[in-house]
Amino acid sequence: MIITTVLFNLADADPAQQARLETAHRETVSLPGAALTQRIQRLTTDHGRELGLRLPSCSPDLRDGDVLVLDGDGAVVVSVLPTDVLVIAPSTLRQGLFTAHSLGNRHLQAQFFEDDEEWGHAVMVVQYDHTVQAFLDSHVVPYSRHERVISEPFRHAEHTH
Repeated sequence: MIITTVLFNLADADPAQQARLETAHRETVSLPGAALTQRIQRLTTDHGRELGLRLPSCSPDLRDGDVLVLDGDGAVVVSVLPTDVLVIAPSTLRQGLFTAHSLGNRHLQAQFFEDDEEWGHAVMVVQYDHTVQAFLDSHVVPYSRHERVISEPFRHAEHTH
């Protein structure tokens, strides 16, 4: 089976879709964060079912909870695997700007979260790297290391020099 569209996300399911999901045999496709941006790939469910994914180039990235199949054979849902990340929580604005500038010069992929989001305070999240950890330690920048499901894939920002 070749999948060419994401049907809906579990978080956005309407009552009819929720009812169908409750009775459907559910299989999961577990993907690392980096695979969420890939439009063409071969997928294998937790039950061994093989699927092809061929999404149009204009499609949004895959997300945790995306429903790829919902038919007489059951449902196939995307499950994003946890990513090893450093959650950086600078103590001051100056420290935060210095850290973001320094890590940005390394072209490091980062995500920023505000106070009201899942982390509870404003943080910068990067994929774990021992050199970043050493940088943070040497500059006494507060951080913690976690295995977390990141809602959006890390990606490089478009830029030129």
